Amino acid sequence: MMKRIALTLTFTLLTAGSALAANFIESDELKKLLDQKQELILVDIQPAADFEKQHLPGSIETNAFPAKTAEEKARLDKVLPIISQSKAPVIVICPRGKSGAKNSYDYLLSKGVPAERMKILEDGIAGWEFEQFLIKGR
Repeated sequence: MMKRIALTLTFTLLTAGSALAANFIESDELKKLLDQKQELILVDIQPAADFEKQHLPGSIETNAFPAKTAEEKARLDKVLPIISQSKAPVIVICPRGKSGAKNSYDYLLSKGVPAERMKILEDGIAGWEFEQFLIKGR
């Protein structure tokens, strides 16, 4: 019984550690970078209808959400040449900044994008505090 508890605890800690491995950026910090016109690569994974409702200026629409299947992840491939031709930070933007963003982050990581260059918008577009900054439509 103790062995089973120890294994469960170990698995839980390892899983939690993996989930916490991604870097996050808060909306106020990202807005500051955008206001400063810092070069950024904004990888927006929202579904098409959500992207049309609202997205950040300069976002690259991928419609990869939730980036679980091979087909969804492959939608991120179009940003790889852009990322490789730049040294700019990469910000993954998802509806809520949770598993879809993490899946995308992990996929880009597996394709050679360094973790030091990537961040996930904390709480996603739903947590973006600056509505006047959002673009509607394409």
